[in-house]
Amino acid sequence: MIDPRAVVSGEARLAADVTVGPFTVIGPGVEIGPRTIIGPHAVINGPTVLGADNHVFQFASIGDAPQDKKYRGEPTRLVIGDRNVFREFVTVNRGTTHDKGVTTIGNDNLLMACAHVAHDCTVGNNTVFANGAVLGGHVEIGDWVILGGLSAVHQFVKVGAHAFLSGGAMVRRDVPPYVIVIGDPAVPQAVNSEGLKRRGFSEDQIRAIREAYRTLYRSDLRLSDALERLEPLAAQRPELRAFVDFIQNATRSIVR
Repeated sequence: MIDPRAVVSGEARLAADVTVGPFTVIGPGVEIGPRTIIGPHAVINGPTVLGADNHVFQFASIGDAPQDKKYRGEPTRLVIGDRNVFREFVTVNRGTTHDKGVTTIGNDNLLMACAHVAHDCTVGNNTVFANGAVLGGHVEIGDWVILGGLSAVHQFVKVGAHAFLSGGAMVRRDVPPYVIVIGDPAVPQAVNSEGLKRRGFSEDQIRAIREAYRTLYRSDLRLSDALERLEPLAAQRPELRAFVDFIQNATRSIVR
């Protein structure tokens, strides 16, 4: 199922049912799992691991060297899970030795055309990168996050699960779970209620999250005072526990 016009290294390992289109280049150190489809004119370099049922469209560049001036050709990795889609001109870089040495993408993610995942990033599951959404190095993206078109996330920023980055948002600080951010610089706008409904959150859970959001962003409390007020509620509600824990562990401060 490999087109004869493709160039596949003898040191690459492909499952027997992988499809590779014409003029694609797959380098040494690449492992590709079952039922994965690699379209025409794609480039995949290693060390890179792709799991099962992924689809890489034409002109994507997966697993090439990080765009980091400190990188000196050290052996770093890219690890990708299952059922991900990489559309046209998506670029995903390997890690660097200045961090974990690995870039990681989970399962069931959609990266639309021209999206970019930089070195040492960690992307969870079920995320959507709209066209032109980009991550700087060392970024962490939680599960179910949606990045609007042409949004950008600064190096070392963390974005919590179920957050929504509006189109064109320039994110320089950590974004707590469930929060919609807009603008340049990105600021909080509301709770991602519609996304939470689609993912099975109950009305009661969403109401609690909205109250926590109001406490954090609409009560004129200092951050420490808001957390002190939220802590007893988080002890009783798992959805708020995730919210409070994220804020307490923020490394670049949070959007305010």
